[in-house]
Amino acid sequence: MTNTRNSSFLLAAALAAMVLLVGCEPVGSSRSQGTAGNGGVKVELKIATCQPTNLPGLGDAILGVAERVAAMTAGRIELTVHEPGALVPPLEVLDAVATGTIDGGFGPAGFWAGKMPAAPLFSAVPFGPEAGEYVAWMTHGGGLELEQRMYEEAGFNVVPLPCCLLAAETSGWFRKPVETPADLQGLKMRFYGLGGQVMQELGVAVTVMPGGEIYQALEKNVLDGTEYSMPAIDEKLGLARVASYNYFPGWHQQATILELLINKSIWQSLSAADQAVINTACQAAMLDSFAKSEAIQAVAIRRNAEERGVENRIWSPEMLAVFERTWQRVAQREADRNPFFQEVWEHLQAFRDDYREWGGRAFLPRQSVDNRLTEPAAP
Repeated sequence: MTNTRNSSFLLAAALAAMVLLVGCEPVGSSRSQGTAGNGGVKVELKIATCQPTNLPGLGDAILGVAERVAAMTAGRIELTVHEPGALVPPLEVLDAVATGTIDGGFGPAGFWAGKMPAAPLFSAVPFGPEAGEYVAWMTHGGGLELEQRMYEEAGFNVVPLPCCLLAAETSGWFRKPVETPADLQGLKMRFYGLGGQVMQELGVAVTVMPGGEIYQALEKNVLDGTEYSMPAIDEKLGLARVASYNYFPGWHQQATILELLINKSIWQSLSAADQAVINTACQAAMLDSFAKSEAIQAVAIRRNAEERGVENRIWSPEMLAVFERTWQRVAQREADRNPFFQEVWEHLQAFRDDYREWGGRAFLPRQSVDNRLTEPAAP
């Protein structure tokens, strides 16, 4: 993790494409109601979210999608976004979209791990890839095609559109310092995805719960620790008020992708132009969520330390090595259990091996927070 690569990538072209799409001739969908003033058929899609929309870069990404779609179609296509639980509980979103109970949902594919073991590989992978490499695999390396196949083979009538991209998270909030693997034994934690399986292997009692329930669970000692997201997002949940030790780096999620799931029958009823509008709005949201979430973390870290007494700690090399060895065991175990997990895992690893030819050469190492570059000396 010392040789890191620049996570930036080029999605700005999506913004230019939005301009070109404004004038496209619309065709209606199965959820069309009435006609719009511009002569096209009005499309209304109800979207259930898995995260609160007040979470910056994470929950609010879908609001940006809805705004862009409305702007590009002069209000003819309307995505109405509903908070978690308003239409269906977050963990029931996939089933509701697939059956047509709701039109669409927004959240991470990892929420469906109980139904499809490979699903977390399309939302966040321990020890990388980072954001740039991850989105390269998803959009130009075959990842999205594998994900669509996963849903189809599992019998889910949905289309996934990557719609939010975040860089690395923190790797956990703890009530007490964690210095050795023994300190993890018996802890009760909320932990997401494949990283949660790593923590289970290390003796942690892992649970999954919605973000809105974490604060109360920590306050009432139901949990000893948690991970959720990036510092500015965790700040909205108040985690710094109930846990004093925040650990970095986010080994379990070096990048995270959330997706807009749309019922496949509804998606196929849309014209190619309308599909392109929604897809382009999602591409723009990927860029915006990534940039926004990168821009607001430093001040949140400083607020936690200076105003709330949080200790921002860095995992020792020894602890990171333990996490990585354990992850390799978990990945191999899951591959042995599930052929499709194995196929996706091997596909991703092959892409990463190829990418390393470029990524391993091109980027400067990051400066650590305790070893920042100083002003260069005058020549």
